[in-house]
Amino acid sequence: FIGRDASTRCSLSASVIAGSGDSMQRDYYYDSARALSDLADAEQIGAEAGRRTLARLSPKAIRTGEYPVIFSAELARAFLGHLCSAASGGSLYRRASFLLDACGTQILPAWVQAVEDPFLPRGSGSGSFDAEGVATVHQPLIRDGVLEHYLLGSYSARKLGLQSTGNAGGLHNLLVSSNAEGMAQMIGSIQRGLLITEVMGQGVNLITGDYSRGASGFWIENGEIVHPVHEITIAGHLPTLYQRIEAIGNDVDSRGIIRCGSLLVGKMTAAAEE
Repeated sequence: FIGRDASTRCSLSASVIAGSGDSMQRDYYYDSARALSDLADAEQIGAEAGRRTLARLSPKAIRTGEYPVIFSAELARAFLGHLCSAASGGSLYRRASFLLDACGTQILPAWVQAVEDPFLPRGSGSGSFDAEGVATVHQPLIRDGVLEHYLLGSYSARKLGLQSTGNAGGLHNLLVSSNAEGMAQMIGSIQRGLLITEVMGQGVNLITGDYSRGASGFWIENGEIVHPVHEITIAGHLPTLYQRIEAIGNDVDSRGIIRCGSLLVGKMTAAAEE
């Protein structure tokens, strides 16, 4: 099979460094779209990168403990991406996944739905066939919190004794449901907790589900952001953390293949640098 879908992709980014006294921080912002007309202009991207960087100045320490944690929409995509990686055929036939034998079981709260739509106009992952030429289909991945199927290409499907799902090469636009208005609503619901805007390091073990990553963001008290934080570690066990998801916002980040809003995990361990 030889086939090709004509497509375009545009992106623009800006990185900013800011300093105040002994404090120096950096951050960035980017936009990505299929069509140039959908891309934010350079002034908007630069202004957002500057705002984010200034907000990080003069971080303060927090106490190690267990707190509710909000992931910004762009980080929520990656957080759910670990689930998709664990559900991929390559991980499963190697028995290197915490989702072994999880098909047909509830892995997320019952209100969560996630549908793969390969025909989404201007979607980052849109396409009529996968990397092996198998036709893509509109299909639910998560229904009422239950994993409906694994993500399989022809090779991994044969290794597992199953049928291809048209996912050789990965997902094709995963649309995740919401049950909240957005990040502001989540922040307002928290007495003491964290908003995470950046994660670092490779501390995700897809075999065991252990999750431990360096992070930075903001401390929340009484429903308001109080000050920035950095050099902390957030940790937990992914199967447990996924069950602890309390809210997903409608502030959807549409720049990637996984389309998801801000995400609130009811409890995670946060360790501060001593």
